[in-house]
Amino acid sequence: MTNEQLNELKILKDIAEILNESTDVKKMLQGTLVQLLKATQLHTGWIFLIDECGNYELMAAHNLPDGLTNHQIEPMRNGSCWCVSRYCNGKLTKATNTMECKRLDEATVHDWGETNNITHHATVPLYSGKEQFGILNVAAPGKQYFNQQELDILGAVALQIGTALKRLHLIKKEQEMRLRDERNRLAQDLHDSVNQLLFSIQLTAKAGTKIGHGASGDMFELIQQTASQAQAEMKALILQLRPDGLQQGLVCALTSYGEMIGLSVNAIREGTAFLPASVEEMLFRAGQEAMNNCRKHAGVHDVKLLLSIQKEKVTMTVSDKGMGFCYEEYESAMLPTIGLKAMKQRVEKQSGTFHVTSKLGEGTTIQIAVPF
Repeated sequence: MTNEQLNELKILKDIAEILNESTDVKKMLQGTLVQLLKATQLHTGWIFLIDECGNYELMAAHNLPDGLTNHQIEPMRNGSCWCVSRYCNGKLTKATNTMECKRLDEATVHDWGETNNITHHATVPLYSGKEQFGILNVAAPGKQYFNQQELDILGAVALQIGTALKRLHLIKKEQEMRLRDERNRLAQDLHDSVNQLLFSIQLTAKAGTKIGHGASGDMFELIQQTASQAQAEMKALILQLRPDGLQQGLVCALTSYGEMIGLSVNAIREGTAFLPASVEEMLFRAGQEAMNNCRKHAGVHDVKLLLSIQKEKVTMTVSDKGMGFCYEEYESAMLPTIGLKAMKQRVEKQSGTFHVTSKLGEGTTIQIAVPF
């Protein structure tokens, strides 16, 4: 075995160790990229993950020239280029030389900064089986051509990265399924035990009001009312844990939930599309929290729900004309309740945007927009 072959095997082994040990996608890709560039004595590289709609995100980069880091890496976050276009058109199937990098060319034209004499790069699709995840680009100053041996190494590394991304994707799905199963189990336990006990207390107190007199009768009536309220709260909690109503549609499920907790929901739906299950469940949880906040804090029982579905984006707005609170959009890091903070985190996990508008005496509006 030649020294070159031994070196290739060492590169693949070192990268395999990083990929096998990592559970965080960004850290995994960044570590792999740095190791690859070091082992191959290349200088610059970056990795884009690309979704089914062609939207790309810069997930890792190393030694980018100033021309590509201008304005907080803006040239790497927006715009089109040859490699992304060919990937989205299904024409990028193996490691290949790029004749010229459009992003670097634009950096030169717009005088965004030095390009360190980098003009060309190699492009490799990240894949596992028939599933693709994005592209790996590598370059070096003055290098305009990558030989077949270099392309073979890049292709092997790209396959390793794709397999690792697939593994993390499957782990995430398994975790989501386990969480869903645990929620269903907990909801069933609450329904079979605590909910039934509350119902028994309610019936017992109701019987007590018929035989009690004076203060004792009033006490039984208070117990009955408290048990009834607790049972309603328990039903709402069970529905939050297990959103069975989603089979009938998101708007129908949220309307039913709002009515169950005592709200009058004016629901409007614009557009039609099949939403991904993760997006639909996130919107349902966020809508529940918004309605709970309305019931507890707004001082009104009317709430407006608007669900607008466009080609690649869904927007949900929940608003009321209640008491409102003092809040400015720039204070988003200082959201007043844990519920609002949890909503914002859920939305951002789906790459969505979360906005709250509220003024004292003028009500509150929560708007969520999520791409899909």
